[in-house]
Amino acid sequence: MQRVHFIAIGGAAMHNLAIAISKKANYSVTGSDDEIFEPSLSRLKEHGLLPEKTGWFPEKIHKNLSAVILGMHAREDNPELLRAKELKLKIYSFPEYLYLQTRNKTRIVVGGSHGKTSTTAMILHVMKKLKINADYMVGAQIEGFDNMVKLSYESRIAVFEGDEYLTSPIDLRPKFHLYKPHIAILTGIAWDHINVFPTFENYVEQFRKFVDLMEIQGRLIYFDGDKELNLISEKLRRDIIPFPYNTPSHEVIDGITYLITKKGNIPLKIFGEHNLQNLNAARLACKQIGITEENFNNAISDFPGASNRLQKICETTTSVAFKDFAHSPSKLQATVQAVKSQYPKKQLIACMELHTFSSLTDSFLPQYSDCMKEADIAFVYFNPEVIKHKGLKQINPNEVKSAFGGENLSVYTDSSLLQEKLRKMDYNNTALLLMTSGNFSGVNLIEFAKELLNK
Repeated sequence: MQRVHFIAIGGAAMHNLAIAISKKANYSVTGSDDEIFEPSLSRLKEHGLLPEKTGWFPEKIHKNLSAVILGMHAREDNPELLRAKELKLKIYSFPEYLYLQTRNKTRIVVGGSHGKTSTTAMILHVMKKLKINADYMVGAQIEGFDNMVKLSYESRIAVFEGDEYLTSPIDLRPKFHLYKPHIAILTGIAWDHINVFPTFENYVEQFRKFVDLMEIQGRLIYFDGDKELNLISEKLRRDIIPFPYNTPSHEVIDGITYLITKKGNIPLKIFGEHNLQNLNAARLACKQIGITEENFNNAISDFPGASNRLQKICETTTSVAFKDFAHSPSKLQATVQAVKSQYPKKQLIACMELHTFSSLTDSFLPQYSDCMKEADIAFVYFNPEVIKHKGLKQINPNEVKSAFGGENLSVYTDSSLLQEKLRKMDYNNTALLLMTSGNFSGVNLIEFAKELLNK
């Protein structure tokens, strides 16, 4: 029996890994955390993995444990971690353990500053439709998949979303450095996580290292419209084979995007240049494992998109609303552009929340210049209390407006005032876009969008 204990089991990735391991034969899972929120709480409870009490309990750490998995949320002085070190137990980070479980499988890893989740989800969607068994880890809930992590004995392929953020409190390497892919995708590089990577050069270096850490005779699939990725591709190890990609041929007719192929036009549920580029990356990755272009195109046609990635949340006869995780400048610009291109005759109202460490840092704000210029009306919201909680220097609305630029943009620091303003607007023939990695300080975005479009 393999006994595995999770320190900080309530994390988004951690609780999914715990559920995945608990389903394997001869595995027993326990865990601890000092706070567990939804949806982790309900999902852990459903699978019988919810700790009886919140907090850290060194007595849970004993010599019979096969492994301890340490989450990023735990601190270096965590009492359970200290006890595990004292007993000289095997301590793994989340990505280390994923690699351990898949070290004898063909690993496809999707990296890049944006599009990771969507591209990973596309690959998994196609493989599932073609009945190809795979282990996986993806950063969002995907339609048709009951968990964000799967590990099995049977599959010979593993598909991972490769996050560049830090591995654990005691391992400051980027997560994707630990996966050592046979097939790697890089979607693009746009500076992010400035609290960890203080300069753009330092950030880019992490992607160079990721490529250097690929398995022998690895395949690198990269977006050739990115200057930094082109530079990386010019200095590859001699055994790595590069596969550049760009936007595939397509057309938009009556609000539906069609992929133009040799065998005719394929209607898609997704849209936007960035999503189409992700599709091309997924196609090339699938080709490396023997999936034909025709099979890929037929399977991808009904891919609905990943949760919170240009997710349609409401539609009327004249209007449509989407929510998106977009928060970094490159994601924001690509998302606004995608909706404007898909619905050129509709008024585009775009709202975004500055919510992450990078986005709320005054020195990073200029990166947002012109990101929302294609919206007809744009709103930016931030909560000064969140800035205070993150220990950052306060920013003011005028700084934010100046950084974004454009006469179409207004800045709010009070969520109720922004909601009031949005309720007074006319949504006839409108595309509404709500973008945040948070929730605009407590707004149910789906219900709010329905209220606005159906008033």
